[in-house]
Amino acid sequence: MSKRQNAKYKLDRRMGENIWGRPKSPVNKREYGPGQHGQRRKGKLSDFGIQLRAKQKLKGYYGDVTEKQFRATYAEAVRMKGDTSQNLIGLLEQRLDMVVYRAKFAPTIFAARQIVNHGHILVNGKRCNIASAKVKVGDVVELGSKAKEMALVLEAQGLTERDVPEYVSVDGSKATYVRVPTLDEVPYAVKMEPNLVVEFYSR
Repeated sequence: MSKRQNAKYKLDRRMGENIWGRPKSPVNKREYGPGQHGQRRKGKLSDFGIQLRAKQKLKGYYGDVTEKQFRATYAEAVRMKGDTSQNLIGLLEQRLDMVVYRAKFAPTIFAARQIVNHGHILVNGKRCNIASAKVKVGDVVELGSKAKEMALVLEAQGLTERDVPEYVSVDGSKATYVRVPTLDEVPYAVKMEPNLVVEFYSR
């Protein structure tokens, strides 16, 4: 299991954007970066800097997946037919922790990963505790009996700040992965630029 080394909202402040669209994000109050030099005028980013930033933002959004995992996902996207940037988003959205998050079984992507790691999620009736496991079209992701009563899960289901996207169909404590989404269908709170991520890795 990859451990998140830094506070999740640090990423928001570093990027100057409310990446997950959460009402508690510090960016809602302070748009400048963290630390004593955070309010200094920002220098113009180079092409490399812009690409690196796009990669850090996308990687951070998916729960700060490790560089090794992210690069492996990119390599798989390259091998697939079609647009690499679309393939990359499709593969990231197929992660089990992401489907749990999209189905509103958890309030944050980090909580979704924790629920999966603790064995509270069933895929097609079988327990799965690997957050990065790939969910296929038609797979049914279900909350375990204990998870249905968890305060975290009940809180997530009552959240009004985000809706369940069309590519995930939720019926109570079960969610079916309907199809692999395109970039336009993914409900990001901020603009993501996977094309810049592709440029970063293909340098």
